[in-house]
Parts: sequence; C-alpha cells; structure tokens
Amino acid sequence: MPVSYASYLKLDELLSLQQPRSAGPEHDEMLFIVIHQVYELWFKEMLHELGYLDTLLRDNETPRALHTLKRILTVLKVMVAQIDVLETMTPLEFLSFRDRLESGSGFQSFQFRELEFVLGTKNPAAIGRYPEGSEPRRRLEARFRQPTLWDAFLAYLAKNKYAVPASLLRRDVTRSPEPSREVQGILITVYRTNRGVSSVCERLVDLDEGVMEWRYRHVKMVQRTIGTKLGTGGTAGAEYLATTLNNPAFPDLWAIRTEL
Repeated sequence: MPVSYASYLKLDELLSLQQPRSAGPEHDEMLFIVIHQVYELWFKEMLHELGYLDTLLRDNETPRALHTLKRILTVLKVMVAQIDVLETMTPLEFLSFRDRLESGSGFQSFQFRELEFVLGTKNPAAIGRYPEGSEPRRRLEARFRQPTLWDAFLAYLAKNKYAVPASLLRRDVTRSPEPSREVQGILITVYRTNRGVSSVCERLVDLDEGVMEWRYRHVKMVQRTIGTKLGTGGTAGAEYLATTLNNPAFPDLWAIRTEL
C-alpha cells in the first residue's frame, strides 16, 4: 500500500491518544491533554535541534548554527504562545477534572529535565525521581554525563582561535557551568571584533531569555489557575516554579553587558 498522509503521520495511533478520564468527560480535559501532549512533542523537537546545534558549533559551522538557533527560537515562541490557549481555561474548569490527574504532574516530564541538562542545569536529584531501570531514568543518566550546550559553545570559541582555558574545555560536565572571568574577557573581545561569532552569542542570549520567558509564563498560568495551592502529585505548585525564574543558562553572556 502506498504511503498516505495518514499512514506517514500515523494518525490513527496519534488521534487515539487523547483519552479523558473524567466522567462525561468534562469538556476542558481534552484541551488540557492536547496542550500537554503537544508540549512533549515540542520538547522532543527541541532536544533534536539542540543536539544538531551542538554538532554544528563543535564543527565551527556558523551559518548553519545560526539557522538552527533561529528554528529553536521560533519553536520557543510557539511554546510560549500555547500558554495563551491554556489560559482560556478558568480555575473552575480545571477543577472539574483535576482530581483525575491523581499523582500526575508536569514536574514529572523527563523530556523537560533532559532539556534542563542540555542547557546546563545539572541537578542529580532529578534523576532519582524516576524508577531504577526505567527508560526516563536511563535517558536522564545519559544526558547527565554528556556535555552541555555551553561546553559546545566553548569548543566553538576555541575553534575560532580564542584562548579558552584548557581547564574549561576539560571540565566536569556533570556539574552546571560556572561564570568565568576569562571567558567573559574573551566574549568582550568577540563582541568588539567578530560579527559572526557575536551573532551566535546574541542568539544564545535569545535562547536563554526565551526559556526564562517560558518559565515565567508557566508560573503565571499556574498562579491564575490554582493560586497558591499545591500542584498535582503534591508538588509545591507555583511556589516551586517561581524558584526556577531568573537562573540564566549562560551567565557569562549576561555578565558582560555592563562592560561592553
């Protein structure tokens, strides 16, 4: 049988995955399921693109890296815009099916934890939240041992003949990157003398800002939906989410702003 639109996209399987658990079911549970399933697909695409970006940076492919960063930033804009759709659901509409989530929580999204690891938030406690031997745990353990996007960027700077300290190029990648005065000095030179490399720097700042914007919008959406109540699964809800704000993945790129 020739490939069709439906068979290529596996629409029969895809459209069978939205299964509300509430009685009736409650009207807004379908929206809640679709939005979160779409988020997981975007997380998958983001991981796919960030892996490609890592390779491009290490290969010193500046034009392709910029193109890929543009795509990643466009996906981020769509992810933020999806919150507008979710916010059309009122607190009472959410409460009509909330108890059907039981212990389920977005806090358990292992793909989002993978994104955090790729972007440099290496929190080993995140791994322990998944059962030994499970696929999510295996994936997170692998990501935990892999270099971050910042490590790829440092390799990119070195490929462009900048004197990145060898200790940073060989650092322990299971730890989150820390600010470096040496790197900040290099970045100031880059901004003043190298338009191509500085363009990559600016797109990374856009990426960092985009992730922080998504986190902020997510916090406000949770606050307007459940206020200060505990999140599903007993998580701290908006109170926990607020602690994740204003933690840049690439602090050196922000630190140099006062010195340019």
